[in-house]
Amino acid sequence: MQECTNAQGPVRAFLHSCIPAFRSVADSVLAVLLAPSCAACGELLEHPTSGPVCASCWRSILPLTPPVCDRCGDPLPTWRAISVPLARCPRCRRGNRQVDRARAVGGYDGALREIVHALKYEGRRSLARPLAELMRIRGADMLTGADWAVPVPLHPSRRRERGFNQAADLARHLGVPVCPALRRHRATRTQTELPAARRHANVRGAFAVALGSARGHAGAPSAAAALGCRRGAPAPVQKSRLEGSIVVLIDDVSTTGATLDACARVLKEAGVREVRALTAARVVTRPR
Repeated sequence: MQECTNAQGPVRAFLHSCIPAFRSVADSVLAVLLAPSCAACGELLEHPTSGPVCASCWRSILPLTPPVCDRCGDPLPTWRAISVPLARCPRCRRGNRQVDRARAVGGYDGALREIVHALKYEGRRSLARPLAELMRIRGADMLTGADWAVPVPLHPSRRRERGFNQAADLARHLGVPVCPALRRHRATRTQTELPAARRHANVRGAFAVALGSARGHAGAPSAAAALGCRRGAPAPVQKSRLEGSIVVLIDDVSTTGATLDACARVLKEAGVREVRALTAARVVTRPR
């Protein structure tokens, strides 16, 4: 028995060393038989087994570089970096934002825009993991110290139509316990159909605290009991568990921040101490 156990080590090492060769063969076969193209740029994929987006497109996603608004994450003119009172953009200084701090992987254009579209509208759900990995890296400040990741919910009718919630798929891979603490109880028009001035009104009152199940990340024990989010648990229990917590709202794209603000308002009414937001992309308001 001991000899058999000792022999497993070299065999396992040999099989592990063969994986790159097997993957190379699989890439070659798939490239010839299926000729799959990159979901972002449309070029033929050299390594189809690595996912539906080519390495070049992933590398092309640039971060939003400082200085940025300390609250919403929009780029600021460089000269504002030396003035603390001007560390926020004009929109955040004028408005009463509910989200305390927000960040995104990058601007909603180029390859990042195409990747988000592929995930959201083409059902390429395998993109959620690598996109969330970028969110973890570039949004580390938002995730550090957070108690829960709360995905922005879809209305049930939209959820049935799409078959999944892309925000929930992203939240699942961020390394923070996920709690679907919100529900969307009123169907709204798609925000992209509306001018910026009407988006806050469109989502006002559309969200409420929800009952649901929370789950830890990476096989961690369920967090449902700790939060009171078990199916069938009374709403006051969940609200009391949210009190004093730090929550990170997760979504695919932030445009004006209206949806995130509407969600944050409900969470703060439930007693959440701090609401942050992390999105895959952000429609950038260029500094003037």
